[in-house]
Amino acid sequence: MDLKTLKTFQMIVKYGSFVRAAKEMNYAQSTVTMQIQKLESELGVQLLERGKEIRLTEAGRLFHDQSLQIVKNMEQLQTNLSNVKLGETGHIRIGVTEPTASYRLPDILKRFMSRYPNIRISVEIANTPMLSERILRGDLDFSLCSAPDLGTDLYFEPLFKEEFVVLMPEHHPLAQKEVIAPEDFRGYRLLITSATCPYRRKLKVVMQETGNMTLDTMEIGSMTALKFFVESGLGIALVPKIMAEPVSTGTTIRKIHGSLIDMTFGILCKASAYPLQLASQKLYQYLKLHLREQSA
Repeated sequence: MDLKTLKTFQMIVKYGSFVRAAKEMNYAQSTVTMQIQKLESELGVQLLERGKEIRLTEAGRLFHDQSLQIVKNMEQLQTNLSNVKLGETGHIRIGVTEPTASYRLPDILKRFMSRYPNIRISVEIANTPMLSERILRGDLDFSLCSAPDLGTDLYFEPLFKEEFVVLMPEHHPLAQKEVIAPEDFRGYRLLITSATCPYRRKLKVVMQETGNMTLDTMEIGSMTALKFFVESGLGIALVPKIMAEPVSTGTTIRKIHGSLIDMTFGILCKASAYPLQLASQKLYQYLKLHLREQSA
């Protein structure tokens, strides 16, 4: 029993004629007759009473009623499989770090999902080390994050530099400076992210390059929470520029001397999984284009 035979049977019932069914299906009448004979032989029951009029037997009525849903389901399955092949449907699991998760991704995903309504997307927000592990385990298709550690089975495509600024209370002593150098942090409380955060690790390297000076620090577990702690006067913080603007009341921002603290941001996936499946590839290319546009 195949889909074509089921459609032929339904055409015969619809028009009450082998001749009309053959015409609609673009078959020879002998082909239609052979299809129904083979179908009845396979099922072991008579489905149609032949005569001046074509009538359904009791088994034929049962078979016809249930075959309608079978054909509908099979046609939908064929459509779904075709969409998967074309990358028009599927489930994509992506990871993303802040600030892109909150400040860049929502609007881009809204436009992408309007264009591809049958593609489902799951988003996991975490730091780069955690997202790297999730990719290697196969839990994520790809991630938007900073560059991973060297020596891993990961493919990273850089997209742009995440520019950092110093966020501080507007009456802070350092607010008198137009540009802040790393050594200027000495003597002031610096709000920092967790030890596993790549931004924190980059800051540590920069501090070591300025003489490995000791800083008064306060660890804040969330990058997006830093500006609220600055607003409360608890210290100053290095934050991505996109998070600091527009500047909140009572705070101000200053540029950092040089670009040592700026972070390279891009798209990360498992090396053995590249190139990605079609649906993931569509999103990959869409994000790459629009993230570069936003950061230009």
